[in-house]
Amino acid sequence: MAGHYKTFEEFPSSRPVTELLDSVDFPKNLRELNEAQLPRLADELREFLLYSVSQTGGHFGAGLGVVELTIALHYVFNTPYDRLVWDVGHQTYPHKILTGRRESMASMRQGGGLAGFTKRAESEYDTFGVGHSSTSISAALGMALAARQKKENRKVCAIIGDGAMTAGMAFEALNHAAHTSANMLVVLNDNQMSISHNQGGLANYFAKIWASKAYISLREGSKKVLANIPPAKEFARRTEEHMKGMVAPGTMFEELGFHYIGPINGHDIDSLVTTMRNMANLDGPQLLHVFTRKGQGFAPAEIDPVGYHAINKIEPKTAPADNSEPQLAKPAGKKIPKYQDVFGRWLCDAAARDELLVGITPAMCEGSGMVEFSKQFPDRYHDVAIAEQHSVTLAAGLACDGMKPVVAIYSTFLQRAYDQLIHDVALQNLDVTFCLDRAGLVGEDGPTHAGSFDISYLRCIPNMLVATPSDENETRLLLNTAYCHQGPAAVRYPRGMGTGVEIDPALSTVEIGKALQKQQGHSVALLNFGALLHEVTPVAENLGATLVDMRFVKPLDNALLLDLCAEHELLVTIEENSVMGGAGSAVLEFLHSQNVQTPVLQLGLPDRYVEHGKQSAMRAEVGLDAKGIEAAVRARMLALDIKPLRVTDTISSHAFAK
Repeated sequence: MAGHYKTFEEFPSSRPVTELLDSVDFPKNLRELNEAQLPRLADELREFLLYSVSQTGGHFGAGLGVVELTIALHYVFNTPYDRLVWDVGHQTYPHKILTGRRESMASMRQGGGLAGFTKRAESEYDTFGVGHSSTSISAALGMALAARQKKENRKVCAIIGDGAMTAGMAFEALNHAAHTSANMLVVLNDNQMSISHNQGGLANYFAKIWASKAYISLREGSKKVLANIPPAKEFARRTEEHMKGMVAPGTMFEELGFHYIGPINGHDIDSLVTTMRNMANLDGPQLLHVFTRKGQGFAPAEIDPVGYHAINKIEPKTAPADNSEPQLAKPAGKKIPKYQDVFGRWLCDAAARDELLVGITPAMCEGSGMVEFSKQFPDRYHDVAIAEQHSVTLAAGLACDGMKPVVAIYSTFLQRAYDQLIHDVALQNLDVTFCLDRAGLVGEDGPTHAGSFDISYLRCIPNMLVATPSDENETRLLLNTAYCHQGPAAVRYPRGMGTGVEIDPALSTVEIGKALQKQQGHSVALLNFGALLHEVTPVAENLGATLVDMRFVKPLDNALLLDLCAEHELLVTIEENSVMGGAGSAVLEFLHSQNVQTPVLQLGLPDRYVEHGKQSAMRAEVGLDAKGIEAAVRARMLALDIKPLRVTDTISSHAFAK
């Protein structure tokens, strides 16, 4: 087939010729094509997608798998009047190409460019913003109910897949949709990342029959005829379900109240268009089950859909680059690990020493660095799929009976399990360690994935310990400290590579709540919370300021804070978290409780969402690079008439042994 590649070297080095695709600027142009032209359009769309992602990097496999499905949806439905609600937004690159953004794909996930997910502010075709998964059915149901309330003949379709059906929220929405009898279509894009499927001509054949007008008419007519003969009606129902059950896994959805069709081949445009047309005009909740192949059109991605979930920009005749943005120049000949790999190594080492350790992840094995742990300790590894709430309460249950669970979860995804964190873990003071990857700004994935709020939402919870390591070695050290702590604890660390410091392989701990003073200075004390230490250090040197790596947000080193206030005219808190309610707020609250009036300058993320771009550029935008931090501190020093003084670095008595 056209556009099918076996290696990166076969990728088109220049923009492919896509004459038919170039004529489709918007879906209205697509709907002017003959159905016979759609397979050619799919080939051109897939080839353009391969080219564009190879130029920019980004999510890869899921988009390749939904090329035909995306074309069929826009061909059958009158978008944007009809609503398409996508789940797991990284499926939507083909959707973006067909909805007026083809020539902007070169800006994908770059500062000021297209977002990597659907975004309402970006296009009227993006009906719902998506960052987390499993939201589409709930949102689509809301739109369907709104259309009914407003008496609008608007069709609504939710497209869910790539594992999103593993989340409880999706089934909550399915249950409610059936209860409301709303007119909506759910397309289950089954790409073997969630529900298994039956393939083959017989399944496709029956799907076409079940979606046909003749079958629907016969089915509904028979119900009326047999309504007054209960035994016959029940026999007919069971016969129908048993026939379906032989070739399709639809009984569960039928029992939930959906009219189920499928599974059908999601790469067969003719079948997709025919079936969708029939289903679009049916009343009540409908579910179309299609099977697709993640990575369709690129052989390595078809074989390894997880490994090719996303790729970097393809550089000619070079291996794919690291997926993270370096924060510092790499020392010659030295490999700097990612923070997730530091966690993964610690997890394996700690598990080897403590047989009670259990690792849990909500479908983030690779992203959280747990691959090696899953291989070494398969009996103690639990991937619960996209079910963050369950992952936390599962950990609580394990802790109740003496195990020591470690939950590896992205900061932004723990937000989905906040109630479980409070009620099921912290309220019962259970011994669960939360390892929060992707804390702070995450770069190209943008605000939906940024860990901007975890310090704020964690430090207000009683019994919680909250640690903020500043580099790779501190990450390992504080992970082990949190794990050895008896009670709920969280350690937050950023996306990407570390700073290149030496990592002590020992499983050491530090005194909980004790900070590490790095430099004794004059007049100004810089209090660093987290992995911005490498940005803060040159500022301290330039200003002759005291520099403290605080290590913990909860508990704070209160004794040190009082000493610093007695010796300095200004405290500056620095964190890659929302200023509102963050670590700086914790410092202010303590000082106010002690009636200490020392001025405090809080530096952190502003009260807005920071759009996607390079991590370094995003930090510069919000003033959290060295230049921005120094400028903000100098401005406050000027206002307070404090003179900077360059000093020689010293280590004070507040440094604590590891």
